[in-house]
Amino acid sequence: MNPISASQCQSVVPEPSDSLPLNRRSLLQRFGLGLGGIALNEMLAQESQGAAVDRGVLGATHHFAKAKRIIYLFMSGGPSHLDLFDYKPLLNQRNGEQLPDSVRGGQRLTGMSGNQSSIPMVGSPFKFTQHGQAGGWFSELLPHTAGIADDICVARSMFTESINHGPGVTFFQTGSQIAGRPSFGSWLSYGLGADNTNLPSFTVLITKGKGGQPLGSHLWGSGFLPTKHQGVLFRAAKDPVLYLGNPAGISADSRRLMLDRLKELHEHQFAGTPDAEIQNRIDHYEMAFRMQTSIPEVTDLSDEPQHVLDSYGPDVKTPGTFAANCLQARRLAEKGVRFIQLYHQDWDHHGGLPGALPKLCKETDQPAAALVKDLKQRGLLDDTLVVWGGEFGRTAYCQGKISTNFGRDHHPRCFSAWFAGGGIKAGSVYGETDEFGYNTVKDGLHIHDFHATLMHLLGIDHERLTYKFQGRRYRLTDVHGKLVKGIVA
Repeated sequence: MNPISASQCQSVVPEPSDSLPLNRRSLLQRFGLGLGGIALNEMLAQESQGAAVDRGVLGATHHFAKAKRIIYLFMSGGPSHLDLFDYKPLLNQRNGEQLPDSVRGGQRLTGMSGNQSSIPMVGSPFKFTQHGQAGGWFSELLPHTAGIADDICVARSMFTESINHGPGVTFFQTGSQIAGRPSFGSWLSYGLGADNTNLPSFTVLITKGKGGQPLGSHLWGSGFLPTKHQGVLFRAAKDPVLYLGNPAGISADSRRLMLDRLKELHEHQFAGTPDAEIQNRIDHYEMAFRMQTSIPEVTDLSDEPQHVLDSYGPDVKTPGTFAANCLQARRLAEKGVRFIQLYHQDWDHHGGLPGALPKLCKETDQPAAALVKDLKQRGLLDDTLVVWGGEFGRTAYCQGKISTNFGRDHHPRCFSAWFAGGGIKAGSVYGETDEFGYNTVKDGLHIHDFHATLMHLLGIDHERLTYKFQGRRYRLTDVHGKLVKGIVA
């Protein structure tokens, strides 16, 4: 449908006939309907044109999508499943005893504990109670998460091959332990496009002031996909997105004029050298111009009711905190952002776990639960997937000697994550580990299966979303991955 031109307006407002005089009321009514028709026609045309541009390479989902977007709460460093979700009273009963060789099974250890003369088991110092219809176990450190037990699915059988942070985090974000592949959010942007052309389809928020392993931009990079699909980092600063504001003395009209001329130069360059990245550069500039208006609007929390702010906890008014980022994630979800990635670092507790873990949980427990409740109250949870988890778990044995301030080493063989909304089987517990919390004994959930299942909920067959690069077709799940029906409603 094409917009109505000025020359066509006469057909929209009928001429009065001799037999039916056109009084003032009829004139206003007909003219108003005519303008409404013009406006509607224009809107439909824009929507049609936008759909052609922003539906992504797939054009439409492979099957019915239960979710439209993902909010991924990544706890970088490896939270201890044994102190949060996977209750193992046997470790307390046998505290200080050696982990049996039959349990370890010759599995490799990191260089930090592999040379220990002994690997004594250590129980959790925190109390556990059961919550929800499924009776899932939750640590006393997670009272707010326990309060949404019937809204989430806790998977206790996640596993990976990565035993160190760099490859481990990269594996979850890109489907490969080696940096350079497109990130999960980039794949979704490439495949499904954007619901809001004024905001990036993939955004990243990192809790400020945290230590631990560094987070590189490759984690939200587009890899070999077109660069317009890379994540946009939001900062806790006056300008949430770098280089977005106009320099002093430059007006919006001047910026628009400059971009128009720059676009002409790029189009001229593209005509002689048809490189797709030239078009991506044009798209980046145009998106940046639109974001000059949309970003200030979406990052302004002044219109949030006090009871909503209170639900996220006392840190919500401090920019860059996990609480503030969770609220920001909900606002971005409302605006149609496809993939919203939050990172919260410092879960790497090789020592000092009894003192450090409560602090991390205090920072994250209430905001994460409030996010789920907030989405649910607004009717957004049904089509929004919320994911919580890290790159691996922690060992059942103590790193170094047992003390009141002990630590746990990295453990990739089994760990926990939770999911909410968007087609997830709410109020359930999936998978099981042995009585030592060291091996998966039922329904293992590998990272490739994790990716395949989330993509399925978004309406994507993970085997059919591919990109040809250097003679080979790649996908997020590489040559692996299967749908895990046990976590799907």
